[in-house]
Amino acid sequence: MHCCLAAFYIDNYSYQENILPKLHKIQGHDVKIVASTETYVDNKNLGYIEPSSYINENGIEVTRLPYVSWLPGIIGRKLRKYKGLSKILQQFNPDIVFLHDAQFLSVLEIKSYVKKNPDVKIFADCHTDFINSGRGWVSKNILHKILYKWMIQQIEPHLSKFYGTLPIRCEFLNEVYGVPKSKIELLRLGADDTAYNLDDKESIKNRFRKKYDIPTNSQIIITGGKIDERKKIHWLLEAFKEINREDFFLVVFGVPNQETKELIKPYEKLKNVIFVGWLNSVEIYNTLLAGDLAVYPGTHSVLWEQTVGIGLPCVFKRWKGIEHVDVGGNCIFLETGDVDEIKSVLEELMTNNELLDGLKKESLEKGPSNFAYSEIAKNAIEI
Repeated sequence: MHCCLAAFYIDNYSYQENILPKLHKIQGHDVKIVASTETYVDNKNLGYIEPSSYINENGIEVTRLPYVSWLPGIIGRKLRKYKGLSKILQQFNPDIVFLHDAQFLSVLEIKSYVKKNPDVKIFADCHTDFINSGRGWVSKNILHKILYKWMIQQIEPHLSKFYGTLPIRCEFLNEVYGVPKSKIELLRLGADDTAYNLDDKESIKNRFRKKYDIPTNSQIIITGGKIDERKKIHWLLEAFKEINREDFFLVVFGVPNQETKELIKPYEKLKNVIFVGWLNSVEIYNTLLAGDLAVYPGTHSVLWEQTVGIGLPCVFKRWKGIEHVDVGGNCIFLETGDVDEIKSVLEELMTNNELLDGLKKESLEKGPSNFAYSEIAKNAIEI
């Protein structure tokens, strides 16, 4: 049983909580997902849908639980107390429970279940860190250091392993939630290697070039994702504009939020910039496979590991505790990440064929073997 009760769960995406259940089913396990009603309602904004049970795109039953009615709505959603979890645990009777984050009050029902069924293994991961969480005083000192810490301390003695999905998240588990270091491991995010075939890379690239009228002697730079101000894609666009190389094309996928629309608008008519809009997970992999280089000049997203996993060289903004994407010669880190530095790094890669070719070689040799979800999924449940 995969429990996605500490945050949102979004169907048809390629987040870890989508891919791990998918891979566990492919690998022969009986799988069920229990999730909150929080999801994307328009591919951009989080909202809530009605509780329901259904079969998802991977043939897995998903049950979205309602919040308890005896707590006011906003408090119930913040504490994440659900109605019906104990009943589902008894009905499904799982041998393994995987918690996608454990900051939900109904974790007490998981605790009760495992105390009655001591042979059941529980694993949990952590997607919170010092960058994406606890940035305000109340959030850090009340919500995380007291409330969520208490929830995690309730289940921690019963866990086989607590995974940080980034090195910085391993630190967060220990420093903020008090999880013993002996129980913490890194569980990498990765690329869903069942969604593409690396042997098809050249044909995918050729079709992509034909679709967007990109000459065969040009190089393709990829960027995108959930486009907000913190991703700094507008800085990459400015650097690309100033370089003004006709033999390089910049492909941007994703839909900018309202704030970022205005930042990106001045670059929409640049000759060598192609905005392809929102893509589903398969289309994202095909777009990455068509590229020669990816550039992510802002905050981390799952695209970092997906891109490394398909063997594409990258330029990343350096963040302390998120340097594991460097598997040895496959990427370059930006230190400040401002327009001048992005421009300088891109110019070096555009004029130094030996450097870019070296990155491509190391990326293909080391990226897929370190970031394939088929292996990550086995490691997640110690198989």
